[in-house]
Amino acid sequence: MLKSNSSHYQDFTNLEQWLYYLENLHSTEIDLGLARIGKVAQRLAIDLSFAKVITVAGTNGKGTTCAFIENALLNAKNHGSQDGIAVYSSPHIERFNERLRINKQDIADQPLMDAFKQIEAVRAEISLSYYEYTTLAALLVLMDAKPSYIILEVGLGGRLDATNLIDADIAVITTIDLDHQNFLGNDRESIGFEKAGIMRQEQYIVIGDTSVPKSVLAHAHSLQAIHGENLFLREHEFVVKSEKSHSHSQLHWQWQSKKTQLTQLKTPFIPQDNVATALMVLEKLDIALSSEFVNKIISITKVPGRTELIHQANHCDVILDVGHNPQATRYLADHLKRLKEQASYENIYAVVAMLGDKDISASLLSLKDDVDYWYAGALDVPRAASKETMQKKLAMFTNATNCFDNVDQAFKMANMQASSSDLILVFGSFFTVAQIRSQLINC
Repeated sequence: MLKSNSSHYQDFTNLEQWLYYLENLHSTEIDLGLARIGKVAQRLAIDLSFAKVITVAGTNGKGTTCAFIENALLNAKNHGSQDGIAVYSSPHIERFNERLRINKQDIADQPLMDAFKQIEAVRAEISLSYYEYTTLAALLVLMDAKPSYIILEVGLGGRLDATNLIDADIAVITTIDLDHQNFLGNDRESIGFEKAGIMRQEQYIVIGDTSVPKSVLAHAHSLQAIHGENLFLREHEFVVKSEKSHSHSQLHWQWQSKKTQLTQLKTPFIPQDNVATALMVLEKLDIALSSEFVNKIISITKVPGRTELIHQANHCDVILDVGHNPQATRYLADHLKRLKEQASYENIYAVVAMLGDKDISASLLSLKDDVDYWYAGALDVPRAASKETMQKKLAMFTNATNCFDNVDQAFKMANMQASSSDLILVFGSFFTVAQIRSQLINC
């Protein structure tokens, strides 16, 4: 039996102790590659072949696409919660346990701690990053629970991400844009190549991006993927169309594949593009799709921190969004325009804090015409951009800027100065949303 480099883990009595240990175990926070984790997975005999597995990669939209597929599977007449529907995603917003849920229930502490002990007992000389370690733990928990469906959200890229240990039945790519350039490359072609790495031969491949990089198609074709048989592209095998409505107050849209036509679809709470991608996945899972059923799933699919609207009693509304790259903030700008028209908000106050390795300038610039007042803060994490950096980036296009030592101060001041007819936008990072959301939800 291989022995661990450490034995004091046996004294850990709670999840927090384990997570602190894992955070300090590896020298690098992000360390892409499957060689180290692959060896440990082999020692643990990781095997999810008992389940139908869907792996979801993409620059943006992964979490909401996973959530829509999850809700549809749970509510489909020929499927349902009795089959077991599991979702593994990251990062979390408030509690680590959010990263793995089965039938919409976050995993309890004990199964995670048991899995950590299993990993620690066999990893021996192999150092694992926090993400690699916790991904292995999730896979161990899933092997024990044996759900019928497992939805894996890729953490970063795809080809070298820990989730790519698993050969999925369906590979999904939502969108491809610029983010994590230090790891994935400086253009969409390079990034597309990394995300295409989740593809396998003789599996279904669903791509939701409306302008697919050549590198993605080249990789799909190298695997002998055939359009309409196992390769399904937006604008080719499935399309979205706007629909004239009898009521000017209600917007509708259509979704169509070679097999299915859905009309009179409601405007979703999550991005419509991600619903469209999820529908193609559901069709390949043989879920019976009707407009009535899809509208039901649209109405129940809301994801924390994704254009999440919170109403403060006797005060202004707050919208929370984890968007942290230019593509995400472009979508956010469009969403704010629609929201402002519908709710007649007078002013929009933005509370923002970002990580220093993001494209801060381009991300902020997308919102310059929609935000009236800016409140920037700094995050208390190693990769955070300083308040001086945030102020410098904002000064490139606005003078309406207030900067604070932290996000709490920024939000507190924005909340004091906004009136009940205004809207506060909190965005820029999962860390930013987590810090403010806990105040709003628990108050």
